[in-house]
This record gives sequence, structure tokens and C-alpha cells, in this order.
Amino acid sequence: MTASVQVPTEPDAPRPGRAGIGTRLVALVGELLIIAGAVIGLYVVWQLFYTDVIAGKEQDHVLETLDWAYTEPIVAADQEEDDGPEVIPAGARMPPETAPVMEEPAFASTFATFYVPRWGTDYVKPVSEGVTRAEVLDVLGIGHYPGTGMPGAYGNFAISAHRTTYAKPFNRIAELQRGDALVVQTEEAWYVYRVTDDLIVYPNQVEVIAPKPGELDAAPDGYYITLTTCHPMYSAAERYIVHGELEYWAPTGIGVPPEILEEIPQP
Repeated sequence: MTASVQVPTEPDAPRPGRAGIGTRLVALVGELLIIAGAVIGLYVVWQLFYTDVIAGKEQDHVLETLDWAYTEPIVAADQEEDDGPEVIPAGARMPPETAPVMEEPAFASTFATFYVPRWGTDYVKPVSEGVTRAEVLDVLGIGHYPGTGMPGAYGNFAISAHRTTYAKPFNRIAELQRGDALVVQTEEAWYVYRVTDDLIVYPNQVEVIAPKPGELDAAPDGYYITLTTCHPMYSAAERYIVHGELEYWAPTGIGVPPEILEEIPQP
């Protein structure tokens, strides 16, 4: 009797229809994830770099329209050759209590320029009315909190700007030190403030921009400036605050404050 031979059988082949759908689904998900990653990457590039370029150009254009504003950078060589701008005479530097104070302008109007020697002798940014993102901070740079004091006012001149993106006017705020000059120019006058302190608060701690900084319902007791921006970097969880006090003012047109010509060594 002949023994039967068992021929091994092939394993069951997967069902073509079900396997095809699964493979296509995995491939589709993979492609969608790649596209999503590319879109996110492009958005990050746009936020971190392209907005800086566009907003920077817009802010430079705004400065060019202010025929009263001093916008020329000063370098050490110019000062050594004595061909820089004329400095405001000491006798023309007036005490805070005599400072002229302009009326609060219309929303989104640019009314001042801002200089911070600690951030370089070429640092100058426009200051406009309002702190909304779309109309002011994302386009014009530094915004003034409506209802707070104007430059030179008895009270608190409070301003805000981005720390990252959109030309990031307050990017280096954490470098400011006690005694650093914060200089504001309007069509009528120069105002030279000095940094007094800094702190980190939550967004709801609005007392930092009160007429008397830190005390929401208190009457003003000095001539203050307050800078506000987001903290930490790339986050809006908190606010970085810098306070200063007015040291003196001087009329526009008789020279520039010596403070904006100072070259401060960088860390």
C-alpha cells in the first residue's frame, strides 16, 4: 500500500480588499501628518522671521513720515570727529513739574518716538495710540495704553510692545538695568526717564499701569513710565514690567539728549 504524501499548503492569503484599504489608510494618514508638519513649520518661519521683516519695514516707514523725529544713528566715529548732532545744553534741561503734556491722540495715531541707549544708538521705534494687536502692536510697534498718562504727565505713561515677532520692539527688555535712560520724543519735547525697577506679573495685575504704579486706586505721586511685554519668551503666560521716572525734559529743536548718544557696552 502506497503511503500518502501530505503536501504542505500555503498559509491563507490576506483578503485583498481589506488589506488594501488598511494600507491606503495608513499611507493617507502619513501623508496628512507630513503636510501638517510642513504647514506648522512654515507658520513658525512666518511668525518668527517674516513678520519681523514686514512689521520692521512698516515701522521704518512710519518713522520717515515724522519730520520732527530724530532718527539718525550715532556711531562713535561721528562723535570723535565732532560732526554729530548738537546736544541739548544743560541749562535747557527742565524739571519734570514743568513738562508740557499733549492731549491723548486718536486711536492708532503715531505721536512719539522711543529710544533706549542700552539697546544700541540706532534703536528708535514709533509710539502709537492703542494696544490692540491687529491695528497697533502687529503693525506700528509700540502702543500707548489709552487712559494712562501721556509723555511727561504727572502719573504713568504706560506702553506695550511685542517681545518676539512683529519686529519685537521690546525683545531685549530683560537687559535693562536700574538707571538706564528711556527717552521719548514728541513733536514738542524730549522726555528722559530712568529705569527704577522691574518685575514679573500675571496678565490680570493691571495695577502696574496705574497712575501710581502698583496701587490701583491711589492718586499719582510722580512722573512715571511703564513698559509691558509678554513673559517668558514665546509665551503670554505672564508679563515683564519695567518702571521708570522722569528725570528731565527739553524742547525739541535745540539738540538731542546726550543719553541717546551713549554707547553702552553690550554683555
